[in-house]
Amino acid sequence: MIRFEHVTKRYPQHGNALSDLSFELKAGEMAFLTGHSGAGKSTLLRLIGLIERPTRGQVMVNGRNLRHLPTRKIPLHRREVGMIFQDHRLLADRTVFDNVALPLVAAGYRHKEIRRRVRAALDQVGLLGKERTFPVTLSGGEQQRVGIARAVVARPPLILADEPTGNLDPELSREIMGLFERLHRVGITLLIASHDLALIASLPYRTLTLTNGSLVGDTGTR
Repeated sequence: MIRFEHVTKRYPQHGNALSDLSFELKAGEMAFLTGHSGAGKSTLLRLIGLIERPTRGQVMVNGRNLRHLPTRKIPLHRREVGMIFQDHRLLADRTVFDNVALPLVAAGYRHKEIRRRVRAALDQVGLLGKERTFPVTLSGGEQQRVGIARAVVARPPLILADEPTGNLDPELSREIMGLFERLHRVGITLLIASHDLALIASLPYRTLTLTNGSLVGDTGTR
């Protein structure tokens, strides 16, 4: 599903964010990405989501070489990757339903199919009764669940999460991880960046560790 081959990402004013990085994540695998602040976790996820391209090396996702993928094919790639962020990135002036529906609207789905999929996604994260509410009325955990529903509503084979529990207390963090585990059990590939070493250690999944842009640890599947 994901393969990095000697990937380097360099920023002209800040040097290398990633250096000669190589690893492979199989389809259907769930793994954590950890490391100190500034280690390169977010940069790695942005390369997979094709928000940025590598300076050197190859990033392969679902058989595509992202370094050379034509611009016209970027929207197709992004429809196959669900992104979840620490700050939720919800639109405050849109309802929960409208926030979750955004990827489907952008992809041109018909209204009936949008409604069916949005309701299914909200049901999956336990928020079916909140579809007409606005994000400001929700708790932090509920807002993160909306972000997860938005990421899965188009049924992408790959989910990337960047510090999804960073603003949540331990109990809510475990609930969110439980949602990710359910997605994993139905065959979705997940790569989750997190600082929460205690939570990661309590779960039986592979952990990739970055230090200063280099891969210094890979537990494999425990």
